[in-house]
Amino acid sequence: MTKKDEMVIARYEHSGERFEILVKPKEAMDLRNGKSVSISDAVVSDTIYKDIKKGLKASPSSLKKVFGTLDFEEIAKQIILKGEIPLTAEQRREILENKRKQIIDYISRNSIDPKTNLPIPRTRIELAMEQARIQIDPNKDVEAQALQIVRELAKLIPIRIARALMEIKVGPKFSSKIKSQLANLGEVKRSNWLNDGTLIAELEIPAGAQQDVIDKLNSLTKGEVEVKILQVK
Repeated sequence: MTKKDEMVIARYEHSGERFEILVKPKEAMDLRNGKSVSISDAVVSDTIYKDIKKGLKASPSSLKKVFGTLDFEEIAKQIILKGEIPLTAEQRREILENKRKQIIDYISRNSIDPKTNLPIPRTRIELAMEQARIQIDPNKDVEAQALQIVRELAKLIPIRIARALMEIKVGPKFSSKIKSQLANLGEVKRSNWLNDGTLIAELEIPAGAQQDVIDKLNSLTKGEVEVKILQVK
């Protein structure tokens, strides 16, 4: 049986209606963060309330109006994904630190110094975030936060979100191998086979990931690849 201190109220408000369910905070946050957690493992009971403390259940009409269904698992999932989930101090610290790392990774991969068109080192991004006193929201999407943070950092350092277009040329020895991997490395804009089996392709990637992609291509071809940056935009 779940103890009281192991459950919290997840709350979601929409269209003037409020919905509450009892959940296990760790499992609920794991589900929100994309981990494989079943609804039955995340919730404590299968009742959806309007106000848990008063014991008021949500009406079928309000559930249908907001969620378009009366299916408990679907409604509970939406409440967990979109609603507010109270956290313990330890859980909050852990989640904030994980989200902070994800945001820094996103900014590092997707941003450049517009003066040089080169990726920005992670340490520089971290120091700028500290200087700007950036606050991480544990409930907000990583990409949305990262884009907002970049706007704040731009007041302190040269930085912008960008994409890079690179041309890849690889001989017949490794061309088929590279062709099969291109979609995993970025967005293939063009590919062309020459008569001798050489592959020439254009690949669009996050601008900050240029060196990572070049290193991967060199690893796959044992260095037998030509890479040219055509554009950073």
